[in-house]
Amino acid sequence: MFERLVPKLRVNTVFDIDLEELFRQGYRGIITDLDNTLVGAKAPLATPELLLWFTKVKELGFKLIIVSNNNMDRVSRFATPLNIEFVHQARKPSNAPFLKAMKLMDLKPEQTVVVGDQMLTDVYGGNRLGLYTVLVLPISVKDEGVGTRINRRVEQIALTRLRKQGLWQEEDKS
Repeated sequence: MFERLVPKLRVNTVFDIDLEELFRQGYRGIITDLDNTLVGAKAPLATPELLLWFTKVKELGFKLIIVSNNNMDRVSRFATPLNIEFVHQARKPSNAPFLKAMKLMDLKPEQTVVVGDQMLTDVYGGNRLGLYTVLVLPISVKDEGVGTRINRRVEQIALTRLRKQGLWQEEDKS
């Protein structure tokens, strides 16, 4: 069970993802979480840096879709002005939103990357379907809702177990 919480890649932010390398490896679509992955949970719009990242993603040839557990209003206000497709109230880690996103992009699991800030929703959901999972550090933990705060506590318990099993090594900060 705990092994499914381990992402294929851990980075600080979406900007640290080597998009060119992923494309070379055959990935063609990115399913990304919204809150605390792309912007803080209370940030209504994309930052200038994120707009440049979206441009790079599309220029490289990736398809992109936002899959969020948040409501229609929140996700639509962010994604619609950017002309980005989305799945709202996704109920991650359920398979359904990931399958829907892949269908919308017309891609298979082996062509799809999932990027998110939560092990229990984004990573677990993506790993169960054989997607390439990328865990980013949350942007603004102080703005998270109650459900996410509970998930973070469960993640800490899981991390303790993963470390004991040798499945989670800390990054070398030197």
